[in-house]
Amino acid sequence: MADEVVLLDFWLSMFGMRVRIALAEKGIKYEYKEQDIFNKSPLLLEMNPIHKKIPVLIHNGKPVCESLIIVQYIDEVWNDKSPLLPSDPYQRAHARFWADFVDKKVHEVSMKLLTTKGEELEVSKKEFFEIYKILEGELGEKPYFGGENFGFVDLSLITFHSWSHVYEVFGNINIEAECPKIIAWAKRCLQKETVANSLADQKKVYEAVGQKIRGLE
Repeated sequence: MADEVVLLDFWLSMFGMRVRIALAEKGIKYEYKEQDIFNKSPLLLEMNPIHKKIPVLIHNGKPVCESLIIVQYIDEVWNDKSPLLPSDPYQRAHARFWADFVDKKVHEVSMKLLTTKGEELEVSKKEFFEIYKILEGELGEKPYFGGENFGFVDLSLITFHSWSHVYEVFGNINIEAECPKIIAWAKRCLQKETVANSLADQKKVYEAVGQKIRGLE
């Protein structure tokens, strides 16, 4: 019996984009169901009753929630091509550490750029670049975070690139000027069709998010 794979997602979500990249890397056919995150569907509430959030992967009727957990699930179930996590236990733990760092640090400070002003914004900018400098240090001279091949940490971070124009405009920053290695890495990732076709367009993200931010001002 063929696998039935459904993704509950929202096009703007950097977390949902992670799952889309993983599915593309594995060449998995799936049904995409766009969700209204402000008016949550009965299906979403049924499949993720605890957090009530996207993304949710439904595999043969069974839900898997939280983006990094979903990506690891995909890597384990469809393990015949394009491994996302290393086979070595230590390297795998190392990749999970940095993906967790992205989840805990990058998302929080990125949102601060959009929600703070004045002195608070200046502190947020400093913190933003401190975090990205740490990531540049981990990347080093490698083409990807895991080495020669695109992998779990790359997938975890690259989706924030879709929002980078939003961060630059509302945070009044220039990411490439401060962190050229990260932007060079992002451009390298975008040369992969599986990545480029899975990410939301920066201008469309800016148009959609900018309207909402300006509406709150």
